[in-house]
Amino acid sequence: MSGEPLLSVRSLSVDFTTYGRRSRVLREVSLDVPARRHVALVGESGCGKSVTMRAIMGILPATAQTTSGQIVFDGRDLLSLRPREREALRGTAMSMVFQDPMTSLNPVFTVGDQMGTILKYADRRLRRARDGSGRLARIHEVLRQVRMPDPERIAGSYPIMLSGGMRQRVLIAMALLSEPRLLVADEPGTALDVTTQAQILKLLRDLVEDRSLALLMITHNLGVVRESADYVYVMYAGSVVEHGPTAELFAHPSHPYTRALIDCVPKLSGDTTFRGIDGSLPDYSALPPGCRFSPRCRLATLVCERPPADTPVSADHSAACWHVDEAAA
Repeated sequence: MSGEPLLSVRSLSVDFTTYGRRSRVLREVSLDVPARRHVALVGESGCGKSVTMRAIMGILPATAQTTSGQIVFDGRDLLSLRPREREALRGTAMSMVFQDPMTSLNPVFTVGDQMGTILKYADRRLRRARDGSGRLARIHEVLRQVRMPDPERIAGSYPIMLSGGMRQRVLIAMALLSEPRLLVADEPGTALDVTTQAQILKLLRDLVEDRSLALLMITHNLGVVRESADYVYVMYAGSVVEHGPTAELFAHPSHPYTRALIDCVPKLSGDTTFRGIDGSLPDYSALPPGCRFSPRCRLATLVCERPPADTPVSADHSAACWHVDEAAA
């Protein structure tokens, strides 16, 4: 991918321990997110997207352990930082837009109260001196930046008084309060109608351009990815199986799983029959040897019992598959 990465994840592996059993959920995950680029991480529910996001943000649950790899942000290995240093970075240079605007806001506090709490924390971390009126002015400014009409009224409103699209804009505004360089958006179009979803995606796209942000979007919606992302990483069962520029990856999917995901999307033309993917994600405590997709793959052979390495498809496009040529055909 063109551009120096602001965020670089290398060979990240994460284990979970449940009921005394240890399972490898992420295996050797690598990805890059340059500034002024919109990068998408896609895959079925349960494939490891949110675990990857939580590992990057440093909010993994107590049952998880990072066993190997690096997470480098702006030249600093986050895994080597002390907890307080990691927390300070997360509260200033890295921000997250949480999933589901209907439930991510506290219903008993106004939008201004909730944004004010975040701003106090960010100001303290950045060692800024700002009084109450200065914070309120900043809140109104950020609400305008996310194209909220009448920000003064919005700041005094409770979440129940706002539409789904307005709540999503409030969540984005909250993430922008600390002026981050990296924005992680977890399913930003959840529970929104298609028109509102398109507006939110355009807003995120404009923010990436105008503020030189790096945006990592976690989603399972291929339509959203195709319309908005610059670069795509496809994840299956805790591993990145294909990555490439968006237009090229959709035009020439080179991993059987990527092709199957694209085939799952209904076509308005009606020229092709809708097809699902046979089987289901494997149990992480009993993963198949080699390629994790092989039990569901129509191209699987004995060689798939060995872990596949990345096979170049083009200069900036590769797939972890022993049968790239057949999958791309």
